[in-house]
Amino acid sequence: MVCAVTLLVAYFNKARCAGAPFEESGRSTIFDTIKDSHVCYSDIQFLWLGRDINEHVFPYLSGGITPDGALTGGAVEYPVLSGLFMWLGAIGADNDAAFLLHSALLLAPFALLTAYMLGKLAGRAALLWAAGPPLILYAFHNWELPVVCTAVGAVYVVTTMTRYSLRARGIAAAVLLGIGFCLKLYPGIFVLPLLLHVLVGEPTVECRGETPPGVHSRHFDVRGALAVAATAVVTVVLINLPFALAGFQGWRASITFQELRQADITTNSIWYWGLRPLFGNSPESEATFQNVVSAASPLLILAAFVLAAWLGWRRYVLTGVYPWVGVSGAMLCGFLLLHKVHSPQYTLWLIPFLVLLEVPWSLIGVYLLADAAIGIGVFRYFYALGSGRSADLQENVVQFGVWGRAMLLVVFFFVFVRAKSRGIIDTTRELEQPPQPVLAYSAL
Repeated sequence: MVCAVTLLVAYFNKARCAGAPFEESGRSTIFDTIKDSHVCYSDIQFLWLGRDINEHVFPYLSGGITPDGALTGGAVEYPVLSGLFMWLGAIGADNDAAFLLHSALLLAPFALLTAYMLGKLAGRAALLWAAGPPLILYAFHNWELPVVCTAVGAVYVVTTMTRYSLRARGIAAAVLLGIGFCLKLYPGIFVLPLLLHVLVGEPTVECRGETPPGVHSRHFDVRGALAVAATAVVTVVLINLPFALAGFQGWRASITFQELRQADITTNSIWYWGLRPLFGNSPESEATFQNVVSAASPLLILAAFVLAAWLGWRRYVLTGVYPWVGVSGAMLCGFLLLHKVHSPQYTLWLIPFLVLLEVPWSLIGVYLLADAAIGIGVFRYFYALGSGRSADLQENVVQFGVWGRAMLLVVFFFVFVRAKSRGIIDTTRELEQPPQPVLAYSAL
C-alpha cells in the first residue's frame, strides 16, 4: 500500500512535464521548456520521438544504426524485452503524455511485486524500496522496474521455496536472471554467484559415521551449477533469437549503440569527472580519452567481478556458506562504479541489496543524499548551462553526488560480501558455530 502511494507521487512528478498543448508530433510543448528546471524529465517521455515509437513501429524488425551512432527506424538502444515494453506502452497513445501514462500503468505492478517480495524477505526494511526517494525520482524515469523485479524474484525463489531442491531453485532463478538480462543486462552478472552457490550447496551438519560434530560434509553439485549456467544462456538465446532472425540489423543496433556510447557530461561517471580533466580540449585528446575509457572500463569491471567472487569464496571457506546475494551486490557495485555510464535511475538496481543485507543505515542515508544530488542536481546543472547562468554551484552539487556515490560503492562492495541478511528467512546467514578447518569434499 505504501509503495502504491509512492508510485502515484512518482507518476505525478514526471507528469508535470507532459500535457496539452501538443505539437503535431505529439510532443508536449512544455517538455523542452521545463524538463530540466522543474526536474521532471524522463527518458520515457523523451523517447516518444526518435525511435519510431510515436509511429507504433514494432522494435528491432527494421532500422539500424549510422556510423556516428544514431539509431534509425525501429531500432532502440535497450535489450529486446525493454523495447517490447516501449512498444506496448505506445499502444493507443498519440502523444507523449499518454505514452507516459500507459508506460506507468505497465511498470507499476512490477514495483508492487518487488515491494511484496522484499517485505517477505526483509520485513520493514522493505520500506526503503516502497517509500524511499529513489522510487519517487526514478520509478517512471526509464524502464527499470521490470528488471529489478526479476533480480529480486531470483533471490526470492532461492530463499523461500525451500521445499524444492537447491538445484531446482537455482535453475528457476537462472530463468529469471536470463529474462532480466533481456531487459537491462545487469542481472546476467548474478548468474556466476548463483551457480557457485548451487555448486557448494547449502550447509548441513552431519553427525553420523566418521564425520565429527560441527564438521560439514559437502558434495559439490557440478551438474547443478552447469545446469544453472546453461539455463540462463538458453533463456537469453530463446528470447533474443526471434528478434535476431526477423531483423538482425535492428537487433544488433542496440548492442552497437552501447558499444559506441561515450563517457560525456550526461553519463555521471567517474571517468568523465575524474579522468577527462587530465586530457586536453582538442578533438584528438577527446578521442584518446574515449579510447582509454573503452579499454579500461570493461577490464576493470571484469577484475571487480573476479575479486567479488573470490571474496565470496573466502567467506565460504570460513563459514561454510557462499554469500551469493552479497557477492551479486558487490559485483553490481563494481559495475556501477566502473562503467562509463552511471545513469541516475540505476540506483533502483542497488536499493534491493540495501534492503536485503545488513548495511548500516547511516551509510544508506549518506548514499541517498549523494544520489539525490545527482537525481536532482544534474538537471538543475543542465538548466543553468542552457540558460547561460553561472553553473558553479550546480556543478559542485553534481560532483558531490558523483564522488559521494563512488566512495560508498567502494564501501558497499566489501560490506555486501560480509553482510548477513536482514530477514527472518535466511539461507545465507553464517552458522552460529563456524566449521572447523576439516572439510570433506567430493565432486560428482
